[in-house]
Amino acid sequence: MRRTTSLRTGISALLLLGSWAAFGTAPAAAAPPPASPTAPSSPATTPPASPGLLTAMQQDLGLTKSQAKERLAAEKTATALEGKAVRAAGESFGGSWFDAASGKLTVAVTDRDQAEAVRATGAETTLVTHSARHLDGVKEKIDALPAPSGVSSWHVDPSGNRVVVNVVAEERRDNDVRAFLDRARRTGPVQVEEIAARPETFAAGTVGGDPYYTGNVRCSIGFSVHGGFVTAGHCGGTGSAVRGWDGSSIGAFQGSSFPGNDYAWVSVGNGWWTVPVVLGWGTIPDQLVRGSNEAPVGASICRSGSTTHWRCGSVLAKNETVNYSQGAVHQMTKTSACAEGGDSGGSFISGDQAQGVTSGGWGNCSSGGETWHQPVNEILNRYGLTLHTA
Repeated sequence: MRRTTSLRTGISALLLLGSWAAFGTAPAAAAPPPASPTAPSSPATTPPASPGLLTAMQQDLGLTKSQAKERLAAEKTATALEGKAVRAAGESFGGSWFDAASGKLTVAVTDRDQAEAVRATGAETTLVTHSARHLDGVKEKIDALPAPSGVSSWHVDPSGNRVVVNVVAEERRDNDVRAFLDRARRTGPVQVEEIAARPETFAAGTVGGDPYYTGNVRCSIGFSVHGGFVTAGHCGGTGSAVRGWDGSSIGAFQGSSFPGNDYAWVSVGNGWWTVPVVLGWGTIPDQLVRGSNEAPVGASICRSGSTTHWRCGSVLAKNETVNYSQGAVHQMTKTSACAEGGDSGGSFISGDQAQGVTSGGWGNCSSGGETWHQPVNEILNRYGLTLHTA
């Protein structure tokens, strides 16, 4: 199945499946691809991100090009620092997040004496009452409660040193919601916040010209792994056949989990191959994927999918439980980047680091909303996969 230059995305026939944004266009031809012309000649000349990613950050985050570059550099430093700072905090660790205003990683600690050790790593500190371990325990107790449909999600909020429970505004006074909140508050420090609508997954019915299909559902490809690509579990069950943009067979779901989790991986064969690239849709340069270091709360993040293409926002929360109508999904990351139907399974990236695959959210890219993704490292570990990197 050789792609032609007449495709609406206009991408090079080099680029293919499994790229972080292969979600909006189809994979390339079945001949071995040439060396990527976008590959950096040396680490010293590697840019912080593609021009397309910088453009998306300017559009969605209100930054100048210079500010976007500075933020990416600061986030890269914070991401590299986080592990060391957490270890320095020890048992007093209360959570961490990136502060976009200061460009610094902030670490919460319960022990004033540990703050000095954390600051020695280069991170900022703040004193809090509850440790991260305690707050995680509170969230686990809430996970065990049966949640009514009016309760959308809950997560640990490190900057607020509490657990936040989100409810749909119009259902706040529902008796079952009120009973759930009463029980949740008894588990520990809980703050209730409202959202406009229930979270939904972002699969869509068949639309011609988009990246991959299973049954009559269209979803988006996430990241290339050796032997296939990762995507969302709600897009198809284990064994489900996967078709490409032209209707030809790509492979099949080799593993899938939803609800509880929302991840899957698809094998690639039949003349399709994988490349560690995020497609630019013919309008922006393509982005190479170089790793999967997890960005902290507060960092900028961008996503791409077959419906809304490039969108950016910030990481709002981690380890959030999302209460979809099909059942709860755990350990999700919440962002302010928007998404719509058909974007499911598509890629979230911070700088050149893979973050996760799109699961669902509420709202849209006209009125705004929030979106969740399943962290990519969890998927790789679950199935023993290796991310395909440049």
